[in-house]
Amino acid sequence: MDRITFSNKVLVLSETLYRTAKSILLDEELAKDSVQDLYLKLWEKRNSLHEVENMTAFALKVLRNLCLDKLRKKKEIDAISEVEMVRAPSLHEIVEHKDMIRVIKKLIDQLPELQRTIIRLRDVEGLEIKNIAYITSTSENAVMVNLSRARQKIRERLVKL
Repeated sequence: MDRITFSNKVLVLSETLYRTAKSILLDEELAKDSVQDLYLKLWEKRNSLHEVENMTAFALKVLRNLCLDKLRKKKEIDAISEVEMVRAPSLHEIVEHKDMIRVIKKLIDQLPELQRTIIRLRDVEGLEIKNIAYITSTSENAVMVNLSRARQKIRERLVKL
């Protein structure tokens, strides 16, 4: 794979990769470092990347593993990436929405790591179940079960609040 092909297939994923790394690591600088580490790792293996069918899923899986390695070394967890607003809401709706996001972030942060990762990949990044299964090295059924359980836990805790 030459430099141009690498740019077209890998570097174009930078925003998605960064958001994913940030959601796992909960630290902007560590997320940027992890994405750079991923680029280096993929560049070193560029000659075998032509065999990869889904570059997005492959890059996200490698990135997830890099992030988990960093978490194991640092053992720290903080926050989640922001949820984008769909329409221009009123001031009251903005304040209410921000409060709800803060609460949901805290609830997601309390989930087990696998559920936290799956809910972010599905609901924030919009990835398909089969890609999430590949990234997390689990079955599609396990992804759906974990996603359902994560959503249920968040719903239950929101009702209590």
